[in-house]
Amino acid sequence: MDILRKITELRLEKNWTEYELAERSELTQSTISSWYRKKLVPSIPSLEHICNAFGITLSQFFLEDECFSEQISQEQVEILKCWNRLTKAQQKKLADFLDSVL
Repeated sequence: MDILRKITELRLEKNWTEYELAERSELTQSTISSWYRKKLVPSIPSLEHICNAFGITLSQFFLEDECFSEQISQEQVEILKCWNRLTKAQQKKLADFLDSVL
């Protein structure tokens, strides 16, 4: 798995700059940009910060789309991708809405 490519994909799905990712992950922008410049793999603690910013677990980060999509439908995969693009506040509002209609 190309970890930096995955971070980039997740960042672009949220339309975040590297700076925004740094702010949300509580890492410095220089740390994140150095990973790309030097083709370094982030440490596990740094990757945990990244995952927290995206609202996912390390397990979800490493789960390949193909593996994931075998367990759920493609429509569910698309819904989860949309969910991951939402902010924490938006996720809470949507969850509250869904609870109210169920």
